[in-house]
Amino acid sequence: MSYANKNKGGGRGGGPPRKDSILELAKLMDADVHVKCLGGREIEGTLKGYDELVNLVLEDCDEYLRDPDDPEKITDRKRKLGLVVVRGTQVSLVSPKEGVEEISNPFLVADEEEE
Repeated sequence: MSYANKNKGGGRGGGPPRKDSILELAKLMDADVHVKCLGGREIEGTLKGYDELVNLVLEDCDEYLRDPDDPEKITDRKRKLGLVVVRGTQVSLVSPKEGVEEISNPFLVADEEEE
């Protein structure tokens, strides 16, 4: 048996074996989640499905609206979206809605002390 045949991966193309995802979205199924997307859009909804590309299906979804005067700032105002499919290439963060708390930025505090 040649070296090439001995070290073939598990896929159809003979590439490296497929790795398990580091995301454990299964434990967030049917739970309320907060999703941050590339471009700054933030949405919340109930996770109903996902795939290996992190495409998400969210039910009863709301989008947080931006401040018209400051496009970088997210307001408390929401827009009802309903059932949404979020493309995995746009997802930058998925977190549970409950059990998460915001902490102060330790780097911001260090910068203020230096001045």
